[in-house]
Amino acid sequence: MAGDGERVAIVGAGLAGCLLAVLLGRRGVPVTVYERRPDPRVAGAERGRSINLAISARGLAALEQVGLRDQSLKRALPMHGRMVHPLGGAQNFQPYSADGRRAINSISRAELNRSLLDAAEATPGVALRFSQRVTGVDVEAGELLFEDAGPEPAGVVLAGDGAYSAVRRSLGFEHDADFLEHGYRELTVPPRDGEFALDPDALHIWPRGTSMMIALPNLDRSFTCTLFWPKGDFAALDTPAKVTGYFAENYPDVAGLMPDLADDYAHNPIGSLVTVRCRPWTRYGAGATVALLGDAAHAIVPFFGQGANCAFEDCIEIDRCLDETGGDWRRALSLYQERRKANTDAIAEMALDNFVEMRDRVSSPVYRAKQAATHALERRLAGRYVSRYELVSFSTLPYAEIPARIRRQNIVLGAAAAGAAAVLGLSVRAVRRR
Repeated sequence: MAGDGERVAIVGAGLAGCLLAVLLGRRGVPVTVYERRPDPRVAGAERGRSINLAISARGLAALEQVGLRDQSLKRALPMHGRMVHPLGGAQNFQPYSADGRRAINSISRAELNRSLLDAAEATPGVALRFSQRVTGVDVEAGELLFEDAGPEPAGVVLAGDGAYSAVRRSLGFEHDADFLEHGYRELTVPPRDGEFALDPDALHIWPRGTSMMIALPNLDRSFTCTLFWPKGDFAALDTPAKVTGYFAENYPDVAGLMPDLADDYAHNPIGSLVTVRCRPWTRYGAGATVALLGDAAHAIVPFFGQGANCAFEDCIEIDRCLDETGGDWRRALSLYQERRKANTDAIAEMALDNFVEMRDRVSSPVYRAKQAATHALERRLAGRYVSRYELVSFSTLPYAEIPARIRRQNIVLGAAAAGAAAVLGLSVRAVRRR
């Protein structure tokens, strides 16, 4: 276990790694953050790898802890609902909340990462080291291992190095990596005459049954579009003419708004969509204590917009557990794993279910009627009946408690409906007797 003055190593300078570095630095813990990439503030973001973030209540609560909430919201665009673009039908707007006031926030992943890097760099005791590829940890010797350099001492290692974590792999953590048959590829809708070409107050969805495209607004008035298609479908469009023809047929209301469609399609990479389930997240040796966080511990698919929000909650929980254990790293990290594991499993399942909803159900008139009824119940039974979407996106209720909360609501609602029907039946019979 690290002593009071021993430097903590964070592997990965992504969103979670930077937030955690700030939190630990403010506790007076010396921290070094190692990142395999060059400094993205200098090198720029990778092409076609953004999947814009939808920051909501959980992420905002975490950013509040390091003073970045207001700054981040100034660089974000609120989306108050989904704009659904069915094939062959009129687009329709579906608000996220019953009162229509609540919104999730579209923000560039690269821009938020830059803000967090700046905050980490400005925090006393935090050092950032780029182009340093960590390959593993020797927990007995208490050393961090590198690809092109000698080992360095490390008493506590916190690995936020992504879904394909080198630290997780080096220590043989048991995990399942479930890949969707779908991949993703990014496209762009640029501004039109200096303005947004689509409604900027919505997350746009083109549901197509087994696949879909989404679009999120950016501050420069462009939209980042993401195709979620079965991987085999991408290869079929192997010429510019096939690409433009396919989009004209299947995405007719947006195809004409994408002048660089064929070039983006040809050159932006295809990404994979994976759910990682891992246990344990911690490893203790004679020389080092190791814990996984964020995607390294529990990568989820992006269809509930909760990946960054969930990873930020990990950081807040680690900070809270250090408070509760008086800075005892082993006890704190064991407590962190115990509290977070069920929550991350729960959001992983909800994210997978939301993929089916977004690519298929949202265009159904039955689904729209059900959503309208749900929002009516939320308005009528304010605080007592709350939809799953509201609980996930607009509250900080632990993810693991949401399914049970929904079941209880439905049981109570069903009992109330049955009681009302019984009363109505008795009234009818009494009238008939008279």
